[in-house]
Amino acid sequence: MAESEQHSSAMPEITESQGKQWAVENDVFQIYRFFSSSSREDQDALLKLRRDNHIEYLNKGLRQLPASFCTLDANRPWLCYWIVHSLALLGESIDDADLEDNAIDFLSRCQDQNGGYGGGPGQLPHLATTYAAVNSLITIGGEKALSSINREKLYKFLLRMKVASGGFSMHDGGEVDVRACYTAISVASVLNIMDDDLVQDVGNFVLSCQTYEGGIAGEPGAEAHGGYSFCGLATLALINEVQRLDLPRFIDWLVFRQGVEGGFQGRTNKLVDGCYSFWQGGAFPLLQRLGSVVNEQLGIGTEEHTSISTEGVDSPDLSEDDPDHEGTSSQADKHFHPKGKGQTSDRSKVSLSDIGAEFLERNMDIPPLLQSAVLQDYILLCCQVPQGGLKDKPREHRDFYHTCYCLSGLSVCQHIWSKSLDSPPLPWAIRGPYSNLLEPIHPLYNVILDKYHEAHDFFSASEL
Repeated sequence: MAESEQHSSAMPEITESQGKQWAVENDVFQIYRFFSSSSREDQDALLKLRRDNHIEYLNKGLRQLPASFCTLDANRPWLCYWIVHSLALLGESIDDADLEDNAIDFLSRCQDQNGGYGGGPGQLPHLATTYAAVNSLITIGGEKALSSINREKLYKFLLRMKVASGGFSMHDGGEVDVRACYTAISVASVLNIMDDDLVQDVGNFVLSCQTYEGGIAGEPGAEAHGGYSFCGLATLALINEVQRLDLPRFIDWLVFRQGVEGGFQGRTNKLVDGCYSFWQGGAFPLLQRLGSVVNEQLGIGTEEHTSISTEGVDSPDLSEDDPDHEGTSSQADKHFHPKGKGQTSDRSKVSLSDIGAEFLERNMDIPPLLQSAVLQDYILLCCQVPQGGLKDKPREHRDFYHTCYCLSGLSVCQHIWSKSLDSPPLPWAIRGPYSNLLEPIHPLYNVILDKYHEAHDFFSASEL
């Protein structure tokens, strides 16, 4: 046989990416096969959230971290946020008054004298650690924590980070990306310091990052990414310009990021990762409240009471008699009138300071477009470490980052079928025992709902 014929008949070489993907699928499917072959009693045990072990793991990390964490020295406000937010999702708070005071005092020492928070005391203020510090203090709650935030100086820091393109720089001389837009706008919104100067041209920058796939990249010309896509969508929602995004194309990209494993991948053709349970899954409760905008872009009239297809979505048949069924109109929709795609929003309808609270009141015209039950299975069966903590995928190790965002994604899945975040989920919406239920979050900020309301009331009482 000629050499050319030998080459043509040979099996194609497996790429490194294909090999890794098949290995992950094999690990996950072995877990699922074991689960499906188990008795009902054993299945219930396997799906149980190891709440007490997670709380012990988190409290231990809050008190003292091993020396290996010195590599995260510039991320200490993030470690605070990942831990205290995870505890809050589990219905717990810092159980020691001195430890709570120490956390507040530490974050205060991370606050720069000219505004913003650094990764540690004396470090350069940075938008990412500012977001983490503010969310940590909101999650701790109480007057001492909330009043420790110097909003006037923080506003000046945000304004200094503003660049000509409309976006924000992460720090002095730092990168300009969608993550910077979200962290700046989220902080400004929740602290009631957002104004037209901060918002100016932010929408234009985010729109320039939507790719041909439909997702949002970190910067113009880059690849669509799950974290940046959530950040871009949430940013546009917070400045009331989300109708400018091509939402049907965004949805098309997003739904195909949930893989055969049940979890989400962050980018096309990448491995599944537990943290995207929130960074991708967290976009769906935002989209639920944008049904009127999606329908408008699709050319569907609201009087038709129809929307994009939900074929294959893991939902029961909801009828008018179902106590959790909701119609297609609400009081919130009566004062929300989005303009067409590409136009500037009319902010006179909803003030910048009220968008976070108003967003919760919007009617959820779109049912969940993710497979929430299988995502819960992936989190509970493939990411949960029985001894406490959660991880990226099988064979990986637990850490506080993945614990935070796996639990955040689990909360999203549990509450996404409820007609409002104030109503408890029905039992069928929760995989495993009902004791798995986590606290609901505000989908725009990823802080638990009760703490958001406390902060909103606190900061609404005073203007800068």
